[in-house]
Amino acid sequence: MVPLALGMFIAVFVFGASLLGWYDPEGKVRLGLTMAFLFGVICGYRTRK
Repeated sequence: MVPLALGMFIAVFVFGASLLGWYDPEGKVRLGLTMAFLFGVICGYRTRK
C-alpha cells in the first residue's frame, strides 16, 4: 500500500497541473498536497502502533 500511495503522490505532485489543469503560480496546491501526504503518513504510523 505504501508504494502505491507514494507513487500516486509523486504522480499528482509532478504531473497534476497538466493532468488536472490547476493553475498554481504560488505553489499553494503543491504545499497542500505535501501536507496532506505528510499528515497521512503520521496518522498511518500512529495507527499501526
